[in-house]
This record gives sequence, C-alpha cells and structure tokens, in this order.
Amino acid sequence: MRILLTGATGYIGKRLLPVLVDNGHEVVCCVRDLRRFNPPESLKSKIEIIELDLLDKSTMKNIPKDIDGAYYLVHSMSSSKDYEKLEHDSALNFKEAMNATNVKHVVYLSGIINAEGLSKHLSSRKNVEEELSRGNYKLTTLRAGIIIGSGSASFEIIRDLVEKLPLMITPKWLQTRCQPIGVTDVIKFLVKTLFNEKGFDKDFDIGGPDILSYKEMLLEFANVRNLKRNIYIVPVMTPRLSSYWLYFVTSTSYNLAIALVNSMKIEVICRNNDWAEILGIEPISYREALQRAFNKIESNEIVSSWKDAMSSGTMEMEISDFINVPSFGCFKDQREMKFDNFDAAVDRIWRIGGKNGWYYGNWLWETRGFLDNMFGGVGLRRGRTSEVELHSGDAVDFWRVLYANKKEGRLLLFAEMKLPGEAWLEFRVKDEVVVQTATFRPVGLPGRLYWYAVYPFHGLIFNGMLKKIASPLD
Repeated sequence: MRILLTGATGYIGKRLLPVLVDNGHEVVCCVRDLRRFNPPESLKSKIEIIELDLLDKSTMKNIPKDIDGAYYLVHSMSSSKDYEKLEHDSALNFKEAMNATNVKHVVYLSGIINAEGLSKHLSSRKNVEEELSRGNYKLTTLRAGIIIGSGSASFEIIRDLVEKLPLMITPKWLQTRCQPIGVTDVIKFLVKTLFNEKGFDKDFDIGGPDILSYKEMLLEFANVRNLKRNIYIVPVMTPRLSSYWLYFVTSTSYNLAIALVNSMKIEVICRNNDWAEILGIEPISYREALQRAFNKIESNEIVSSWKDAMSSGTMEMEISDFINVPSFGCFKDQREMKFDNFDAAVDRIWRIGGKNGWYYGNWLWETRGFLDNMFGGVGLRRGRTSEVELHSGDAVDFWRVLYANKKEGRLLLFAEMKLPGEAWLEFRVKDEVVVQTATFRPVGLPGRLYWYAVYPFHGLIFNGMLKKIASPLD
C-alpha cells in the first residue's frame, strides 16, 4: 500500500517509518524542509519524499493522489503560544488535501481527553480530531497519554528532574494520575490500526498496564536508576511558578512547560476498551519501558528525540534560510590550525557539545548557557541526541546543525541562544588544516556592542577548542 506519513522528521514519525517499510508499504514522507530529513541509506530507495507545510496551502499540491492510507502525527504545542489556531488550520488543510486523493483510511495520534475540563493543549487535540473526522475517508484516532521512550519529551523531563534533584519541593499536580505507555507499544498500535476495519470512524485510548501519579513515576524512575530521591508536595505553587520550575530544571522550552503544567493537572487515564486485545498487543509496564529506554541510551541507539524538533528552539526557522552564511554587514572570527590526522579531527568535531563539552573553557560555555536560560533561551540543557552522529536539523546544546558532511569535513551550526543578531559557527577540515569560522550578523547597536564584549573571549575559547580538535585521538 502507498502510505502518506506526516511528521516524518518527528519523534514518532522517525520510528514508525522503518516499520512501515519493513511491512512492505511504499511510504511518502512529508517534511517541511528537505535539508533536515536524513533517513537511513537502507530506506532511501524505498520511500518518496515531498516538501509539505500544512499551514501553506500552496504545498498541498505535492501530495500524490494515489495514496491508500495516511498518518497524521503533527502538532504545534511547543512552537507557539497560538498553537490552537495553528493546529486547527493544519488539520483543516490536511482534511481538504486528503479529500482530493484516493485515501481510504487516516490514523491520528492524539491525547487522552476523558476529563470534563480539558487543558488548552488537550482541547486543541480534540478540536483537531473533530476537524479530521469531517473528511471523505475513514478516521481512527488513537489517544495516548505520557509516552515513555529514549528521547521522548516525557522521558527526558522525568530524567532531568530525577537525576538533577535529590530533593524536590513540587507542586500538587504531582499527585495527578496518568497511564503511561512505552513508545514501542505506540508504534505497534499505529501499525496494526491502519486499514483495520474494526477501528473505522472510532477512537481508542491506548496506555500501559500501570496507573500512576506523576510522583510515583518519578520515584519509580529513581528506583530503576538506583537513586534515592525525596519528594515533598506543596499546595502553594501556581501554574506560572510550576512552569518556571519545569523550564529551569529540565530541557523543555518555556512554551512546552506551560502546556505540560496545564495538562498535568488533568487525569489522563484510559477508558476501558478492547482495542489492544483485538490487535493482539500486550503493552509493557512503565518500569520495562524505562529499562528499554536506558538500554537504547547506553548502546547509543536513540532513533529520535524531541530535542531535535525545530520547536525545541526559541525561533521558527527553515534550514534553507540559513544554510548560506552571509558576509555583508557581518563580523567574522576565522582561525585555523594544522591537524595530525583527518579522521581524528573530524571525529572530534562530530563529538562536540553535550556530555563531551566544548573541549576548552567549559565553565564559560556553561555560564553563557545559564545566562541564556535566564533570558528565556534554550541554554545548554538540550545536549545532543547521539554522542557520535550529527545530521542536519539536530540540536547541539544551544546550536542547531545546518549542514553536516563527514566526507567533506564540514559542520555548520546556527545559534539558537538569545542574541541581538544571528550567529553561525563553522568547521572545515581541509588542506591539512582545521578552519573554524564564527560569523555574527548584528541587529543595531546592541548587536555590535555584544560582539565587542565577547570578542576578547574568542581567542581563549576558540584557540583552546581548535588545539583539542586538531590533536590526535587519545
């Protein structure tokens, strides 16, 4: 069958794609920016890639007419305060585009919406479901709560809280109950639901076997990691304070923190239904989902991470808009150093950031990250998904990868920290030298003052970093 996959660069989409291909489907991958879609070589000959922005009707013509089924896996929760309208408009445009094709079945992954009073986030998901249901096709909605897997937003937030804080003074919403589900089970449900007539024009809640409070989830995570943690709940923490708490302690963006806090006050527990039994799926426990996630992390096999989504940054951007580094009206700091071994130099560059740090003056990078957090930026909290691989679109601390080619020995990063301007950091390994170029395009007088204020540190930080990059592997 010919399947349209929206959200192909997202957390779920990246994991669903290879399973669909293995099941013999021809998959049409929808991406907003072709430059940041990096499927494995083994899949490239078996998929079709189209550029599609669900908020831009002019791109809808790129959707093939001869598709049989489709997955709707997109949302805008962390990218804008006005995400309700964005999500509704996206669903409306998608529905109208599907009506012009031969599609028979659409599967939508939503959130559990059983409470009487829904948060803005869950209410938006319900509105999307209602809009999609008006199409000339069969719709099945799978409603999930907290998704646990390596790289998922929920997992990373829990991980940040537990591993950073031996003692937690927490808001009362930690007593709210939910029903988490492992990401591997979500993929199973998505695959087995497609074209299953028993699910046509119906919605199902999907979850694991455990119903836990958020406090119990944190403590169970601590048990899995052999950590002793104490959690005390206070009734006086407002939603705004809770959002700031979540934002400063974890790697989440502030917009996402607000949406999560408002949703965490509402129970997300599955209704009784037999969809798992009909599909022959026996969901794994919360503890097993955690253990599987850590197995993936320890073996460096994280397939996808929410941090690599563009919405994890502080600005909406298309890689294509920034891939060509400007020169007019810009400040540049270019340095170079001879290297001993090409492969060693490239390997150093490809491991930069995250746990490996920036090779020199890490405390200065950390200070810059802290200041960025204070002003609402992403800081260094995102780290990186893989310790050894980088692809266009990946997040590296407060940078975004625009271009990464090991054979060329070229890596281009774009700054997502709060700046009075725009900044690029480029590495090129060629002609027996490593060339490192920092480019800054200032905005007004504040931008120029900023450049002159940080310039004295460049010689210290960049020279130290270059020496480490150019040196042989230990």
